Amino acid sequence: MIEVGGNSSANAIYEAYIPEGYSKPGPDSTHDERSRFIRSKYELQEFLKSSLRITSRKSSASIQSSFSTKILDSFRIKSSKEPETVVEYIGLLKVKVVKGINLAIRDMLTSDPYVVLTLGKQITSVPVLQVDEVVITIGLDGDSDFIPLSIKALVTIQTAVIKSNLNPVWNEELMLSVPQNFGPVKLQVYDYDTFSADDIMGEAEIDIQPLITSAMVYGDPEMFSNMQIGKWLKSQDNALIEDSIVNIIDGKVKQQVSIKLQNVECGEIYLQLEWLPLDQ
Repeated sequence: MIEVGGNSSANAIYEAYIPEGYSKPGPDSTHDERSRFIRSKYELQEFLKSSLRITSRKSSASIQSSFSTKILDSFRIKSSKEPETVVEYIGLLKVKVVKGINLAIRDMLTSDPYVVLTLGKQITSVPVLQVDEVVITIGLDGDSDFIPLSIKALVTIQTAVIKSNLNPVWNEELMLSVPQNFGPVKLQVYDYDTFSADDIMGEAEIDIQPLITSAMVYGDPEMFSNMQIGKWLKSQDNALIEDSIVNIIDGKVKQQVSIKLQNVECGEIYLQLEWLPLDQ
C-alpha cells in the first residue's frame, strides 16, 4: 500500500490548487500539522479542482456530468401517495459485513446478533414507509426504445442472524443504491428475540464521502494499478478504530472500515466497502 504523499498521480490531483503561501508539512512537522493537511487534502478537498469536489449535503453538477443523463433521468420511485417521484442515483455501494468482535451480551450469557444498514437521505422526497418499488428504465436508442427493469427499494437492509455468538463472522455482502443527495450509512447491531422486541447492541455512522470522492476523481479504476487514493481519518467526531484507507485493488475501489460501536458497553464491527458506478 502506498502511503499518502508517496504517489505522484494522486498528489497531482489532490494537490492541484494549493493556495499561495500554504506550505506542505515537512519531516519536522508536528502530528497535528500533518493531520490538518491530510484532512484538508482528502476530506475537505481544499486543494482539489473545484469541478471535481463532491459534497454529501447537496447535489453536485460534477457527478451528473460524469454519467449518462439518460440513465440518471430514468430512475423513478413509485409511492402509494405520490404517483411518480424522480430520484437521481450515482451508483451502488457494496458493503461486506465481515465480522463482529466482543459484542454486548443481551441474553443470559450471549446474544443472537445481526447488523442493519440504512443509507441516510437515500429517499428525500418520499416518506420512507411509503416507498413500494423502484423502477429503473434505461433508454437504448431514443425515447421509443426502452428496457423496463424493476427492483425493490431496499432503504434498510440487514444480515442474517447468528445464534449465540459474541464474535460472529458474517462475510455477507449487502447492496445499497446511492442518490446524489446521500448521507452517511447508519449501522445498527441488534440481538434477535423470538417473543419480544429485538434489543439494540450498539450503532455507528459510516461516512461514505471519502470513498465516493476518490472514486469519482480517478474514474475508471481498471486503468490504474493497486494504490491508495483516499483516506477517512479517525477523529473524536467518528467511531473509527483506526484511519480507514481507500484503495484501488485489482481494478476496484475498496475501503476497509473498522468501527467501535457507540451507545453500548462494548463491541466492534469490521466492514469492507466497494463503490460500483452506474456504468458498471
